Amino acid sequence: MDNQRLAKLRALLEENHTDAILVTHAVNRKYVSGFTGSSGMLLITADKALLFSDFRYRTQAPIQAPSFEFIEHQANPIDAIRDSASVLHLSKIAFEAHDVSFETYSSYTRQLQGIELVPAGKWIEQLRMVKDQDELVIMREAAGLADRTFNHIIGLLKPGMREMDVALEIEFYMRHHGATSSSFETIVASGERSALPHGVASDRILQYGEYVKMDFGAFYQGYCSDITRTVMLGKPTDRHLDIYQIVLEAQQATLEGIRPGMTGREADAIARNIITKHGYGELFGHGTGHGLGMEIHESPRLSLTGDTILEPGMTVTVEPGIYIAGFGGVRIEDDVVITQAGVDILTHAPKDFIVID
Repeated sequence: MDNQRLAKLRALLEENHTDAILVTHAVNRKYVSGFTGSSGMLLITADKALLFSDFRYRTQAPIQAPSFEFIEHQANPIDAIRDSASVLHLSKIAFEAHDVSFETYSSYTRQLQGIELVPAGKWIEQLRMVKDQDELVIMREAAGLADRTFNHIIGLLKPGMREMDVALEIEFYMRHHGATSSSFETIVASGERSALPHGVASDRILQYGEYVKMDFGAFYQGYCSDITRTVMLGKPTDRHLDIYQIVLEAQQATLEGIRPGMTGREADAIARNIITKHGYGELFGHGTGHGLGMEIHESPRLSLTGDTILEPGMTVTVEPGIYIAGFGGVRIEDDVVITQAGVDILTHAPKDFIVID
């Protein structure tokens, strides 16, 4: 694991005048240490990095997290953390308040008497926003797998298939070609169901004369990809063509317009203004995009409330859409990494309006 991650976290400890941080969030634990076990906590100080877990991981933990000292705890991990905190003379420990319930926090305060517990904020999530080169290599591979999956599935789509069967084929292909799993529950929404932004696959039968919206991603080597494409079964009407071209125009303009230094709100406005100009602003109810990486939804957000300033190395989706109840909906989504000059697009599946006869 890259020791730079520990160094950056320790800089935050110093900046916040805190002796240590207790890491309990599973994804953050993996990001900082490399440890993939189902149970464990990290205690990180200015010069110590401790990984607490149970006997199941006494072999795995030292291999995956060589920068950490492994401490095997018994029934209650907080007992071992308290003992280590006493040895290290810790008086102020930051904890991940967003990951800890009030009940657990109350338990910590009882068991760690004499130690001040302070909320850390999302320190590690902030570090995770900017990907290093090793992460980007994996994310490009995950995006490439999503591209190949789309190219595979459009060769199979036909009327009479169930949405569920399309989703199953998508997921099987990704796993057969290296994915651990899908990044999220695969969305296949056809006809009027395509107007559902998160219309996960149902028993509905695909029919001629309708959109098929597919939103999926590969969870590959610990990182997510996320792609949406909308295709047409049978001859489109003028309305089908018009809606698709508006969404494509909005998405392309956003891809061309995003720059480091702008906020997520400003990036969102590029797509939103175009869709609003065409009279469909009220039918674009979600954000233009979101960060992704080890989790499918991370910061920053490209949305009406996105105030994070975009920086090179951040990975986000760009996914405007229009959703018309009783008719259907279109979303087009790509994964991108922010660069010094704009964006580098990671997903490359075709976006021309594909009509399957």
